[in-house]
Amino acid sequence: MSPYVLMLVLSSLGLGTALTFSSSHWLLAWMGLEINTLAMLPLMARHHHPRAVEATTKYFLTQATAAAIILFASLSNSWFTGQWTITELSDPLSASIATMGLALKIGLAPLHFWLPEVLQGIPLLEGLILSTWQKLAPFALILQLSTATPPVLLTSLALVSALMGGWGGINQTQLRKLLAYSSTAHLGWMIVVCQLAPPLTLLALFTYIFMTSAAFLTFYSLSVTKTFSLAQSWTKFPALTALACLVMLSLGGLPPLTGFMPKWFILKELVDQAFPIAATLIALSALLSLYFYLRLTYLATLTLSPHTVPATSPWIVCLTPLPFPLPLFLMATFTLLPLSPTILTLLT
Repeated sequence: MSPYVLMLVLSSLGLGTALTFSSSHWLLAWMGLEINTLAMLPLMARHHHPRAVEATTKYFLTQATAAAIILFASLSNSWFTGQWTITELSDPLSASIATMGLALKIGLAPLHFWLPEVLQGIPLLEGLILSTWQKLAPFALILQLSTATPPVLLTSLALVSALMGGWGGINQTQLRKLLAYSSTAHLGWMIVVCQLAPPLTLLALFTYIFMTSAAFLTFYSLSVTKTFSLAQSWTKFPALTALACLVMLSLGGLPPLTGFMPKWFILKELVDQAFPIAATLIALSALLSLYFYLRLTYLATLTLSPHTVPATSPWIVCLTPLPFPLPLFLMATFTLLPLSPTILTLLT
């Protein structure tokens, strides 16, 4: 891809997100989402691989369906209320339909069926953009709609996402699919508390972005996309492989890593707001996610894949240059837990 075209596409991604962030009108927010989608398609299909083209087609059809649902919900609300303002979405049915369309856009279960297949068909860097940047604009709309959406719908989506994300990641051998199910599980944690404490949702979102960016960039530097390849990388790059395992444990929410902080705050908020059943269910779903993170760590550190005699020597390798933001993301993934009291004070 030409550098000028790449600059245009990346600028369009930023423009679409900024337009959705700054708009209070449904039509402008919808236009921002569409600009984001159309800018993402050339990035996904630029390698001209059949799997990439297939993933791009699936992504386009899914996002077009979600955009049509959101536009229908905004039209229905304007029919009943005469308002196109996002915060004036007073009709519960329209708010529910719009929330389902946004859930389809970001991959909330049970509307997450497209996310693992799309991520599996595209390279790691494009998967990083799809898993992080493309969730910002829909999340801004979800937070604005959370006051008008029925609480039962949001809680059901959150619990189903956390459970399906943990259950789907078990026994996955493809790292991109595993990160897709991890995304679905983390989205459940964010959505379950968005009506009770929106700042906690933002904290969980930004923490997820740091950890997922560190995971994708580490796998990109190691040039691995399968658990078998990750198991082989220990003899070649032990330090970077150990960091990848720590990133996985942080995604699982183990202390003293950063991933423990938002989950602890969310569980505390659910208990304080008298939602013990939801807190128990989402905590149990975290055990499912933690299982496949620990399984991946075990495969990478405590097992050694067999090497045949004519195989290439493990020390004759060429490491992909480390991306510039990787150390920053790694530091944020490992070291933010001691700042929890300060962050909690800022949120309250």
